[in-house]
Amino acid sequence: MNSQWLLVAFFFIVGLIIPVGAIVAAAILGPKKPNPIKQTTYECGIETVGDSWVQFKVQYYIFALVFLVFDVETVFLFPWAVKLGQLGLFAVMEGIVFISILVVGLVYTWRKGMLEWA
Repeated sequence: MNSQWLLVAFFFIVGLIIPVGAIVAAAILGPKKPNPIKQTTYECGIETVGDSWVQFKVQYYIFALVFLVFDVETVFLFPWAVKLGQLGLFAVMEGIVFISILVVGLVYTWRKGMLEWA
């Protein structure tokens, strides 16, 4: 059992070393000659007009988050649906509970009017 925790610790350390190492390598090896042209905001080759920071309605973000939640949940449901014929009753009931929670979330967002484009 101790070797299993060593394996977990190894993956945790490697998981920390790789991103930190990439950030340090980019800081050391990256170019360091900033100038005003390189620091300007770039938007598809067109000069920006006015302020680049524009506030969007929060409804767009909520809609995107709801879409992501349901999109990610379909990723979890796909393997379950593929093996549905080989699963026992407990796994089928878990899937039904999972889908029920998704339906409750969808009904809640629908009733709150988050899916309406006004």
